[in-house]
Amino acid sequence: MTCYLSERNVFVRWLAADSDAELLEAAKVVLDDPATDWEDCGVWETDGSAVLLDSAVAGADLALEYPDQGGLPEQAQISVPAGRWRVRATHERGDSAWVGVVHLLPA
Repeated sequence: MTCYLSERNVFVRWLAADSDAELLEAAKVVLDDPATDWEDCGVWETDGSAVLLDSAVAGADLALEYPDQGGLPEQAQISVPAGRWRVRATHERGDSAWVGVVHLLPA
């Protein structure tokens, strides 16, 4: 599961945690720690409209029903501020929570 936290311009991926609160606290620790080891993922230019989707689904297939079980692939409309964003990411393992974080910074 992944969510977008608009107040921090960050996508948070649930890798392992006992609760939403624990996961969000782990993400906050990652974001606030100057020693976090970030991977530079390039620049993303957006008009402000984005779709969060399963990486196993091609974007062109979002409107196609699954052939066997029917229904459309899961997707969520995300409102990201328009502009150019420097993208950085990390996966962190804590004592009990593991979190993936993708952070958007103004480019």
